[in-house]
Amino acid sequence: MMKTRYCGFLGFLLVASCGPAQNDPGPGGVTVGEAEALDAAAEMLDERNMSSEDESGAAETAQ
Repeated sequence: MMKTRYCGFLGFLLVASCGPAQNDPGPGGVTVGEAEALDAAAEMLDERNMSSEDESGAAETAQ
């Protein structure tokens, strides 16, 4: 019973470790970590632009 759990856990760890490392080459000549950081920054800017558009739209309708 314990051996089955151990093998299952070991298999899970092996699958979880698959994938690109942070310093592997990514899209556009940047590393995977840099690409993830750029995506997060772009998402924050998009959210900021959406909220400022909502505020300016509300100010125009209030006038």
